[in-house]
Amino acid sequence: MSSVVVAAVQAGSTLFDTPATLAKAERYVREAASDGARLVVLPEAFLGGYPKGLDFGVTVGSRSPEGRDTFRRYREAAVDVPGPETARLAGLSAELGVHLVAGVIERAGGTLYCTAVFIDPRQGLVATHRKLMPTAAERFLWGQGDGSTMPAVRTEFGVLGSAICWENYMPLFRQAMYAKGVEIWCAPTVDDREQWQATMRHVALEGRCFVISANQYLTRADLTDDLHPIQGEAPDTVLIDGGSVVISPLGEILAGPLRGGEGVLLAELDLGDLDRGRFDFDPNGHYARPDLFTLQVNESPQHTVQPHN
Repeated sequence: MSSVVVAAVQAGSTLFDTPATLAKAERYVREAASDGARLVVLPEAFLGGYPKGLDFGVTVGSRSPEGRDTFRRYREAAVDVPGPETARLAGLSAELGVHLVAGVIERAGGTLYCTAVFIDPRQGLVATHRKLMPTAAERFLWGQGDGSTMPAVRTEFGVLGSAICWENYMPLFRQAMYAKGVEIWCAPTVDDREQWQATMRHVALEGRCFVISANQYLTRADLTDDLHPIQGEAPDTVLIDGGSVVISPLGEILAGPLRGGEGVLLAELDLGDLDRGRFDFDPNGHYARPDLFTLQVNESPQHTVQPHN
């Protein structure tokens, strides 16, 4: 295979309404597949939601009763992995013949994880990646992943891996994934800053891999009326402004960044660019210098409730 069409879905979750969000995911995946996509990446925390602008009643040393109830609603909207929602995505993947990498809020025991699920059209749910380091206030919502969910998933068009949002700033995690031979780097995110674009281009150049970053586009209208995000109460207030993008192994922007609304971002990847890029830089080969540097990675499970493998 010399090329493949991929898609980044840019859309916002309907917070606390996972069935509605799942229906939206299905609609956009079908649209991407109808345009020829063989791989579709959905944003961080798409199923389960990213509660941008909410504080869950947390102050240092204190949690409010109202915040605990908001967390109850958030946990109820999370998904089991595997579970009915991943099974529905697997059925959609099989029907359309597309690979999916989707951001979900995973419910495992009493803890939530920000997770990327990998779904193969023939095998269904084949791997998961739990976010290793939630950022700032995310830490009072989500647990930390471990080295047992750092998969490199082989497909007929390349090796897939995933780094979720600010995991992309973790140098040793990036190197661990480069060492696994990742060729298509899937980066579900909610970071809509202009600086994120520089990060995605850097990862593509450093890893000599394709990068697909799928971001949410979220407005106040996607939240229920009883929630009060700090950004404002007007229904059209933008909470997350997208910026989904597809980058080549030489740092060239192939599609995007998409701003100002929901949509499907498509790009055709010339798989020959993988070899073209490695001509003068290979982070796992002639630029690795194993005589000087050694990276040790603990990939053993550290959690009582184990993820799907």
